[in-house]
Amino acid sequence: MASILTLGRSTVSSVSGRIAAGTPLAMGRMYSTKAPPAWSSLPESKQRLIPSSGTYPRGFLVSGVASKVKKSGAKDLAVISSKYPCTAAAVFTKNVFKAAPVQVSRARLDENQGQGIYGVVTNSGCANAVTGQQGMENARRMTEALDGMLGVSRGSLVMSTGVIGQHLQMDKIVPAIEGVAKQELGSSHEHWMDCAVAYMTTDTFPKLRSKTYVLPESKVEYRIAGMTKGAGMIHPDMATLLGTMATDLGIEAPLLQRALTHAVDRSFNAISVDGDMSTNDTVAVLANATAADGKMVVKKEDSADYRAFRDALTEFAQDLSQLVVRDGEGATKFVKVSVEGAPSFEAAKTVASTIATSSLVKTALYGQDANWGRILCATGYSGVKEIDPKKVSVSFVPTDGSTPLKLLVNGEPEKVDEERASEILKMEDLEIRVDLGLGQEATAYWTCDLSHEYISINADYRS
Repeated sequence: MASILTLGRSTVSSVSGRIAAGTPLAMGRMYSTKAPPAWSSLPESKQRLIPSSGTYPRGFLVSGVASKVKKSGAKDLAVISSKYPCTAAAVFTKNVFKAAPVQVSRARLDENQGQGIYGVVTNSGCANAVTGQQGMENARRMTEALDGMLGVSRGSLVMSTGVIGQHLQMDKIVPAIEGVAKQELGSSHEHWMDCAVAYMTTDTFPKLRSKTYVLPESKVEYRIAGMTKGAGMIHPDMATLLGTMATDLGIEAPLLQRALTHAVDRSFNAISVDGDMSTNDTVAVLANATAADGKMVVKKEDSADYRAFRDALTEFAQDLSQLVVRDGEGATKFVKVSVEGAPSFEAAKTVASTIATSSLVKTALYGQDANWGRILCATGYSGVKEIDPKKVSVSFVPTDGSTPLKLLVNGEPEKVDEERASEILKMEDLEIRVDLGLGQEATAYWTCDLSHEYISINADYRS
């Protein structure tokens, strides 16, 4: 997870995304520190990812405010609250150095058995990670402040993101949480956008999505919304970041946890920018049952409604998590790595992950070099023992619908049209497809290229 990038370090051309020699650091990572944000300065490819409207779940009120932890005065404190008690679930980082908010939120969910959760408070600018007992106390104080604001007891979760090893400025954060009650919490698109903006660190745009879905048995229209943040220090398990989703469905807590774990394995745990796992990664989902008058609609794992919700949540989480890759620090390309013909889901994911995190693959993509030997090499050292070199096929798949370019077929190299390969690799979006020829399982991983700008951003990270 990354913190605010100091302004004025270096910039990148909005056309090529590459650093021009001798230029002061480019517009690449400045947007999240501007107040108000100037989204019009973003390249069109990113402007189109920012929603201008949305359909948001009933019974939730949100806000994003400035606690002044960020020196720029940008929004840095987000509150998501429900008028009614929610079932809740979360997936957390597997980093040994788990940040204080991770530990506090996990303990709260365990204590409440995933029930009676009313809200989540999130701050950006300081990760409250590796901060000892004082950090734990500060994380608890944030939940207590939100509990007090909402008028509930032990019903809040907490998330933090930003610089590691620094204590929270509680003299700013607590009053900001308490002050949210004096401001208008709301359910409009603008409120949700403010909330998403407050999550941002080195992100260049707010990552917000919403949609409706219908379950086959209940036949009621439900709504789901979510936001995430992340641009660097992105790698499972978890991959990135912070993410919060909210829905007005009624679902039992254990089933919500199973559905979220399934969804995250195929979304937030299937993205990588730089191969570094954060100390703060948390993805949570809250469900308040308001769409069906408080009824628990999903109560059995073998029901059609549960499967439909799980799949809808997975699709939604994939959409949300891919925004992180599209905003990867220094990224100029969005790359889908598809692995099919695998003997198991785990094998497919292992191969996809290995390719997606290979520095040699990622730098070749940045250089628009059709060096598919690097893809094959990563496949070979992935650790999947069943791989048979005589059965593996590799292709570049353009996203414009044109014919895929075969590179390797059943272990035999094709005569590659270098001009066609260059055309595909110049595209902002592309797919690397690997068929192991071993079975029926398949999965995908999403990644980006590795550029000069990534080094510049992270070399000067705390400057």
